[in-house]
Amino acid sequence: MDAIYIKAFVESISNVFTMMVQLPIEINAPTLRKETSPSFDVSGIIGLSGDIVGSCVLSFPKQTALKIVEKFCGQLYEPDDPDFADAIGELTNMVSGGAKGSIEGKNASISCPSVIIGEGHTVAIRQDTPCVVIPCSTDLGDFVIEIAIKEAAVNVAAA
Repeated sequence: MDAIYIKAFVESISNVFTMMVQLPIEINAPTLRKETSPSFDVSGIIGLSGDIVGSCVLSFPKQTALKIVEKFCGQLYEPDDPDFADAIGELTNMVSGGAKGSIEGKNASISCPSVIIGEGHTVAIRQDTPCVVIPCSTDLGDFVIEIAIKEAAVNVAAA
């Protein structure tokens, strides 16, 4: 995966959490995910298509998600409240949209966010796409952003 993509997501998540959540964030050393591993209890997922394809996942432990959503929205929502999932989806949307917008020379679209809530769930990614896991730390808890994107294959017949 091109480092420019990782940089775009790191900058975007820093901006979103600092400006929209008023929560300083520490970005820790990224690692390459070698196998499917369980995500945390709450995951927001966005797909990318166009010149770059793949997915972005924000995954939180339940207690961290509750605290971050409360800070973001200004009130406490329980995980079974539709507004809780909407808030996680919106955070994922803002991070992905910010990153997409900063990648110059590439046209990409992002999907509507999906949110999975449940202990021990996994988020599968394409086998042919490397996944970079970036641990993030805040005063409200730790979480990860998982980026699995690559440049789209060029269809020679269509070109």
